[in-house]
Amino acid sequence: MLLENKTAVIYAAAGAIGGAVARAFAREGARLFLTGRNVAKVDAVAKEIVAAGGIAETAQVDALDEKCVEEHLNTVVEKAGGVDISFNAIGPGPAPDRIPLTELAGDSFARPIAFYTSSNFNTATAAARHMSGQGSGVIVTLTAVPGRMPANLIGGAAPAWAAVEAFSRSLAPEVGPAGIRVVCLPPHAIPETPLIEENFATAGSAAGVTPAQFQAILEQGTLLKRLPTLAEVADTAAFIASDRAGAMTATVANLSAGSITD
Repeated sequence: MLLENKTAVIYAAAGAIGGAVARAFAREGARLFLTGRNVAKVDAVAKEIVAAGGIAETAQVDALDEKCVEEHLNTVVEKAGGVDISFNAIGPGPAPDRIPLTELAGDSFARPIAFYTSSNFNTATAAARHMSGQGSGVIVTLTAVPGRMPANLIGGAAPAWAAVEAFSRSLAPEVGPAGIRVVCLPPHAIPETPLIEENFATAGSAAGVTPAQFQAILEQGTLLKRLPTLAEVADTAAFIASDRAGAMTATVANLSAGSITD
């Protein structure tokens, strides 16, 4: 198994991507500490994992609260002896207001940037401090394709994703000598997730097409003529977090189905 004897902390584990990654990590042998602001939803994910033979504990953690993040990691280290993987699955949320940037209020533009960068800064730096003492660890951040290519009518989401990618690259050389890797995971839109379904509806309306037509436009813009699946994203996250990806750091794993060519 890829993650046998590894301890992983997952933030926003009740979301579609966080839950899928949690299940993939558990399947690959990781001991999980799942967090979120709605602990009841996180508990449901943990129960499913435990029922399948995995190991998972839950906690209510607000990733915007530095002290809360640090205290939770202290608890993880006390119980498990260390933390090997930190995965932040927190996103900026849906984009209900498809407003041109030139018409968007400044605070509306800045809100997702502040939220997303702060939550990733808190979880990644706290994990790095704990990992440094053990001489190893993997920090995985999550963004999206619009952070690397032109995107229309999504406010501050694309700049937020770009900022997290830049933060990931900046953190990697600082913690690399301590044996810690930092890899960013930016999948293209995943149609099977509720968030993307919601975003397709508003984006399609803004573009004057149906959600299905908007999805088809995105699919035709990829080399594979399809969008990534949730399982592909989760499996890639498990590989990135494993020792088999031991030479990967300060990089972005391209899960764009070919809409971006590196």
